Amino acid sequence: MLLPYDLKEWIPENDIVHFVIEAVKVVPLGVFASNENGTGDEQYHPHMMLALLLYCYSHGIFSSRRIERATWKDVAVRYICGNQHPDHDTICAFRVGNEKAISEAFLQVLLLAKEMNVLKVGTVSIDGTKIKANASISKSVRYDRATQLEAELKLEIAELMDTAAKSENTPADDGETLGKEIQRLEELRSKMTKARERLEERAKAKAEKEIADYEEKIKRREGRKNREKGRIIKAPKDTPEPTDQSNLTDPESRIMRKNSRSNYEQAYNAQAVVDAEATMLVLGVRVCNDATDAGQLALDVETVPHQLGLAKTVLADTGYANGTTVQKLQNRGIEVLVAMDRQTENRRKRHDFRPVPTKTAIKTPAQKWRKPWAVSMKEALESKRGRELYKLRKQTVEPVFGIIKQALGFRQFLLRGLGKVNLEWTLVTCAYNLKRLAALR
Repeated sequence: MLLPYDLKEWIPENDIVHFVIEAVKVVPLGVFASNENGTGDEQYHPHMMLALLLYCYSHGIFSSRRIERATWKDVAVRYICGNQHPDHDTICAFRVGNEKAISEAFLQVLLLAKEMNVLKVGTVSIDGTKIKANASISKSVRYDRATQLEAELKLEIAELMDTAAKSENTPADDGETLGKEIQRLEELRSKMTKARERLEERAKAKAEKEIADYEEKIKRREGRKNREKGRIIKAPKDTPEPTDQSNLTDPESRIMRKNSRSNYEQAYNAQAVVDAEATMLVLGVRVCNDATDAGQLALDVETVPHQLGLAKTVLADTGYANGTTVQKLQNRGIEVLVAMDRQTENRRKRHDFRPVPTKTAIKTPAQKWRKPWAVSMKEALESKRGRELYKLRKQTVEPVFGIIKQALGFRQFLLRGLGKVNLEWTLVTCAYNLKRLAALR
């Protein structure tokens, strides 16, 4: 190399890195967080840091240490950074501290797709997928066990404190060991106390949320004139069940599983709203810690930026079948198609691999599936137009989750807490959108 080299000449013209660099330039500088104290080392340009994150995420590089390593080994990453090498602490701090900038980048990519005339919000598919939390299921403690351990540890600490007070001629080493043991038990007792208090607060919040529905049911029951008023309606319980659990590593994560055939794991429920007409771009994202999708439909639709317009038709699987949320969307003029079949009858595939059961269990439809909204929903799905529309659901939202999990390799959150995993999910889907938009271009 007799002359200075240009890294741009080492990268193909159609590489996604050029598209990423141009895309992040539309994000306003005012939305980035910066060090206003004016101390420390010179700051890296925020557009460069955002492009670095999005490019690496679009290529399955999520760890801040692996991203730092890529600034030395990957030619495209060196081109983004201009041969600068931010360390993993800087990368991680930028990612956590720029939630507003990442959300703005997510919006600007979608607006860019709209400007390119490839995106027109009409029919959308909604689904959720379980993604592992950065916590072990073995670190979850039950409410009854946390209460029991809290009392046991309190007694053990009192006994050790009494022993330490009575021992006057204890060698120095033994005294230090005794002090460390007391400190360890105090920390463990504090964790049990916080876990118990979290479960109690969660139970109270759940009871307050259900009180309105309970009062409505009581009012309807008392209004019946006949003697048979139905079963007795129990008031919401504001105390935890003995089996309720809280994770000590990531308290906001929950124990859940994908389906009845899967194992339980510490996870979050990541939701996505996907364009079902042409682009398969992710239009809205959010993460919740509810194991089921029931009640999430209206909240998911609200995540679609208003700058893109309002969805006309919403497609969702049977887990989203909830009369209240469906009615809420229909009142806004949105057509909703939610599958109903799985709850109403047991269907087997034509050539099912499993043996035919000796006794066929015939389940009658539950009371809620006989309600007017459920009957009209089933009729809409059985129509020719309904069948053609609903086919789009599995062809759009399911491949998006497959690409994110299998092609990109994103199967576990690195950050902890509901707010941070929402940030990370937005970053992952924004990187997916960039990759998809570059292919559509």
